Amino acid sequence: MADLENLMEYSEIVSKMFADGDEGYQFYNAYALGKGFSVRKSYVEWNSGHTEITLRRYVCSRQGYREEKYVKKEIKKRRPRNITRVGCPAKLVIALDRNIGQWYVKNFIDEHNHLLAPPDLGCLLRSHRSISDAQKAKIVELWVAGIRKHQIFEIMEMQYGGYDKVGYTSRDLYNFCHLYKQEIIAAGDAQTIISHLMEHQNRDSNFFFKYMTDGEGHLQGLFWCDTQCLLDYEAFGDVVVFDSTYKTNRYNLPLVPFVGANHYYRTVIFGCGIISHENIESYVWLLKIFTEANVQKHPISVITDGDLAMQKAISVVWPNSTHRLCGWHIEQNLVYNIHDDTVKAEFRIFMYDLCFIEEIERKWQIFFEKYDVIED
Repeated sequence: MADLENLMEYSEIVSKMFADGDEGYQFYNAYALGKGFSVRKSYVEWNSGHTEITLRRYVCSRQGYREEKYVKKEIKKRRPRNITRVGCPAKLVIALDRNIGQWYVKNFIDEHNHLLAPPDLGCLLRSHRSISDAQKAKIVELWVAGIRKHQIFEIMEMQYGGYDKVGYTSRDLYNFCHLYKQEIIAAGDAQTIISHLMEHQNRDSNFFFKYMTDGEGHLQGLFWCDTQCLLDYEAFGDVVVFDSTYKTNRYNLPLVPFVGANHYYRTVIFGCGIISHENIESYVWLLKIFTEANVQKHPISVITDGDLAMQKAISVVWPNSTHRLCGWHIEQNLVYNIHDDTVKAEFRIFMYDLCFIEEIERKWQIFFEKYDVIED
C-alpha cells in the first residue's frame, strides 16, 4: 500500500507544470517541509545568448560534500562545525518548455541517505525559516524600546505558542538585528554615529568624543571614551597598547583601540578611535585627542605593532614615552626568520622570563656568543 502511495505521489510530481522557476522552488520547498528536509538552490543553465534561464536544479541541503580545504580548517578549530553535507541524491530538476512558456519536471529523485526531521522540527530547517514583515516590525519596536534580543525571542515564543511556531530561530533574530543596524548606519552615515555619541554624552557628562572631517564633510577621524575608560587610564595608564589591525566591515576604516592591563592582569579599554588613513597625520591627531581626553597624562611605555607611521606619531606627541614592539609581532618575526626550534626556545626566554636587568644582559651576551649573532 505504501509503495502504491509513493508511486502515485511520484507520478503526480513529475507531471507538474510551473509558471516560472520560483514557483517550482516554492512547490519543492513546501514538499520538503512535509517530508522533513531542507532545500538548496543548485545548478542553473542558460540559453546560448545567456539571456534566459532554461533549467533549474533544486537539491536537498545535505547534497554534496564539504570541500577538503574547509575540512582541514575545521579540524584545527577547538569546536569544529558538524558535517552537514553527506552526498544526499534527492533533487528536483525543472526545465523551460519554450513552446508553451511553462516549466516541466525533467528529473525527480526522492531518495535520502540520512534521517529526516520529525514533523515538529522540520519548520526549523534553513529553507523553511523566515521572518515576516510584521515580525520584523515587532522586533524593531521592541529593540528600540531597549529590550534585549534574547528577551525579544522569548516574547515571540510566548506570543506564537512555542519555539516551533515562531517560524525562525534566535540566530535568525540576531542576524536580522545586525543587518538592520548596518542599514541604519549606512543610511545616516557618519552623522548617525556622531548623533549616537552625542546622546551618550547627554547621559554621561564625562563621556568624551571628538571627530575630524575633511573639506567636503567626510569623516576622517573619530575618538571616544567613557567615564570608566578615563578612570582606568588614570589608574593603569602607565603602559598603553594600541594598533590598527582591526577593520570595520562596511567602510574598511581602521579601528584603533587603546588598551592596558589592570591589577588583576585583565584587559581594560582606555578609549577607541577610527581613522580614514594610516598615516602620520592621522595618528598624531588621534594621540593628541587621546591625551586631551586624559588631561595631558602621557604613558610611560607604549606597545604597538611596529607601524612606521605610529612610531613617528609617538615620537611627536609622546616624546618621553618608551616605544616597544608587542610580543605577538615579535613571535611572528621569530617564526618567519628563525627556523631552528632550539634557538626559538632560547630566544623566548628574553621575552617571558622575569628577572633583573643584569641577569637578562648576562644571558643575552651568552646567547650572542653561543649562536654567533651579529650585533645588528
